[in-house]
Amino acid sequence: MWHMETKSPRTSGKRPAGKRTGKNVGFIAIVTLFALVAFSAMSQPSSLKIISISQAVQEANAGKYAAIEVQGQELTITKKGDKKPTLKSTLETGSTTADEGIKKDKVKITAKPSSSTTSNIIGFGLTTIVPVLLIGGLLFWMMRSAQGQGNQALSFGKSRARLYGNEKDKVTFKSIAGQAEAKQDLEEVVEFLKFPKKFETLGARIPKGVLLVGPPGTGKTMLARAVAGEAGVPFFSISGSEFVEMFVGVGASRVRDLFAKAKKNAPCIIFVDEIDAVGRRRGSGMGGGHDEREQTLNQILVEMDGFEQGQNVIVLAATNRADVLDPALLRPGRFDRRVGIGLPDRPDRQAILKIHFEKKPLAKDVDLDSLAAKTAGSSGADLANIANEAAIIAARNNHSQITQEDVTEAFERVAIGPERKSKVMNEHEKELTAYHEAGHAIVGHVLPDSDVVHKVTIIPRGGTGGVTWFIPPEDKSYHSILEYKDVLARMLGGRIAEEVMYGQDRVTTGAGNDLQKAAELARDMITQQGMGKKLRDQVFHSEEGIMMERIMHEREYSDETAKVIDDEVEALITEAANRARMVIKANLEQLKRLKDALLDKETVEAEEVARLFEGSHLPKEAALY
Repeated sequence: MWHMETKSPRTSGKRPAGKRTGKNVGFIAIVTLFALVAFSAMSQPSSLKIISISQAVQEANAGKYAAIEVQGQELTITKKGDKKPTLKSTLETGSTTADEGIKKDKVKITAKPSSSTTSNIIGFGLTTIVPVLLIGGLLFWMMRSAQGQGNQALSFGKSRARLYGNEKDKVTFKSIAGQAEAKQDLEEVVEFLKFPKKFETLGARIPKGVLLVGPPGTGKTMLARAVAGEAGVPFFSISGSEFVEMFVGVGASRVRDLFAKAKKNAPCIIFVDEIDAVGRRRGSGMGGGHDEREQTLNQILVEMDGFEQGQNVIVLAATNRADVLDPALLRPGRFDRRVGIGLPDRPDRQAILKIHFEKKPLAKDVDLDSLAAKTAGSSGADLANIANEAAIIAARNNHSQITQEDVTEAFERVAIGPERKSKVMNEHEKELTAYHEAGHAIVGHVLPDSDVVHKVTIIPRGGTGGVTWFIPPEDKSYHSILEYKDVLARMLGGRIAEEVMYGQDRVTTGAGNDLQKAAELARDMITQQGMGKKLRDQVFHSEEGIMMERIMHEREYSDETAKVIDDEVEALITEAANRARMVIKANLEQLKRLKDALLDKETVEAEEVARLFEGSHLPKEAALY
């Protein structure tokens, strides 16, 4: 069972074709060589005993031969009782069998045309010269392959950046919806590359680097491709992880080679995706001062702002972990400009959805504006995924167009997971789940600073037994203490509903996820947002992250303060549970109405939830908190 909220945030192988072709050529050459050798062996006549012409004449007239085949001056003789020739003889020059005295009535004599010089030459070539040429070609191919492997070893320190710039389907700023401020900053970079004199006359220098910072899926890489498409200059793309190897010095060598190529193609752009893989803060004690990553970072720092000046090369980099980057990398002169790319707001989400649905057949009833309103907090990648899922669902349902039902199902599938209708629950579990989800819904509906109930279902979705879905009426950038307290209360509404209806000792494990989220939010309110009573306006370090960082970090507050934090968190959870209990006990009739509707229909939409909750109210005791 799960309580879900949708709200705004709180603050890209096959083997190379050349290698496959080379291997195929070598295999064909070997097969052909063996075929010619076999043909040569088969074409050679069997070993025949050579006798003198006088002996041949004597034995032929004596009736010992069955047949004599004459080809030029050569006689091939078959004895009586044999199926194949066994003897061979040669006529005198210019003579015939009759001249030698062989009687035709004693043996069958047949004449065979003499083989021409051309056919002899062809036969000699097939059996002798061609195998030699094939063996020589095979040896040459093997030497070339070995040389290629040697060159690959020598090119280990070469840059593996891919060069773009001549593609037919270029990405431009028009292809990207939203992010107006980010595009404006990047458009100036494009102008620097296109019209450098416009800025040089005013004494402005071209920025060395532009750092794109934002959550995953917000379009950082797409914006970098758009800069390359707009500027019309060579574009080198590489991932930060491609610099780092197990051998010390290889990453630095690749950095030097990359910048050398870029300078030869200037003006141009270098794009380093996920730069935090190589640009992490130095001196952390991880790996010493001479590890491969730090050597590579040092080389990047030198290349971006060393003694060499005046190079028309701009470095674009993208990361979603700007907090871990080395300060030397972020100072002016290296990354002069930092472009923040945040999650899209509602108008931007609608524009992004229109782009992703542009080439898909949509029914007239599809409302992208309402979908944009529901998807607060979604990234551009999330919206693209919704559009793709909608097309897949429409194809699965054999629809000629994508309908509103397909879009809704795709949105819910992406947001809360697919329905698991095959999971069977007994009647008691269904009733308990219905009370649990109704508890979330009634508390969230009654409390004044809570979001709107969007949907309630007892159909298992993803890893949950049921879902109560809240969606804010508008995008929010900030949240108050009262809002968070209402969120805590509705998170605990499911557990409290179980307690009220079945007794304190009959509560189940269905609220495990709710309790975990409530504890995380309460601790975050105290330690990160300064929302405690005793620790108001104070924040404390959160021991999160990788294990080594947690071990090495020294806690910034005393054990006494830690105890106060725990007490504050406990007080928030207890208060939220008490408020949820007051609301549920004061609105038991409405709770049971929604429970009955869920058992009957399994899923209840927002309009019906509001109708079922008519007459619900907030108790005075709950309003005093």
